[in-house]
Amino acid sequence: MTIKSALTDLNNAVLDLQNADYNTYERPLKRLAAVLESEDLKEFTDKLRSTADFDKFVEAANQGGSMMGSASLNWPSDQQEELGLTIALIERGAGDPDWFMNFGHHYYYSGSKLIAGIRKMTSQVIIPFARDYAAYVNQHASKTALNRAQPSDFNRVFIVHGRDEAPRETVARFITNIGLEPVILHEQANRGMTITEKLIANGNVGFAVVLLTPDDVGREKSETVDNPRARQNVILELGYFVGALGRERVCALVRGSLEIPSDYMGVAYTKFDEGGGWRQELARELQAAGYEIDWNRVMR
Repeated sequence: MTIKSALTDLNNAVLDLQNADYNTYERPLKRLAAVLESEDLKEFTDKLRSTADFDKFVEAANQGGSMMGSASLNWPSDQQEELGLTIALIERGAGDPDWFMNFGHHYYYSGSKLIAGIRKMTSQVIIPFARDYAAYVNQHASKTALNRAQPSDFNRVFIVHGRDEAPRETVARFITNIGLEPVILHEQANRGMTITEKLIANGNVGFAVVLLTPDDVGREKSETVDNPRARQNVILELGYFVGALGRERVCALVRGSLEIPSDYMGVAYTKFDEGGGWRQELARELQAAGYEIDWNRVMR
């Protein structure tokens, strides 16, 4: 499951709750609570829950009166606290559906039928919650993924490349021949992710090879001659893996003559020579990074 599919499940549970009657409301309510605790959403749910004191919130409402419909819930202006309180409401209701029904009847009184209170509470509280919770998760998902440490898989090597397919295929074939798995971004399933999310999701590698090939041209304003440059996505991903793995776990293979990013000047890189000398240099870097290298395969 992904965050996107988990939010779809959450929305479906809310729709089912909206259409439920006295005999069927428990199931979507429990499903809603379960989705909030699912692996993809639990981190966000826990953080929001920690911002709210549900018992204090209800105690303050009870001071307004004990007659049906006379008590008023004073929802906070802080959205995260409001989301946290609603999560607590859903979870408590899933654990005790009768309590949930009585809560709705008391604070969202809408006639003598108990189900009417649930429907009113669903329309005024649960549906807006689903919308705002999804917005909160989507806003924080990429940042959380960037900060989440992923275990390094020392059987996989990420290959960053530009438009030049020939060196990409040559490097991928070499990685395969020495018993490792090359990871090429466009060959991985999208699963509804953005490019950045897809990069992060497939970045649990122990090493990255970045192919700097002269696919684009550019220059400073003061210059008059365009210089060969690698594609912007390649430079972005080079920076990402240097930050995520460390410089010692990134090998830049440079093909031809091109402008090296100024922030990368001074860092050793390997020339992608047609004679294949780069293979031994790359294998040494992989071995230094902790990969098991069969040198008989390297030298074939």
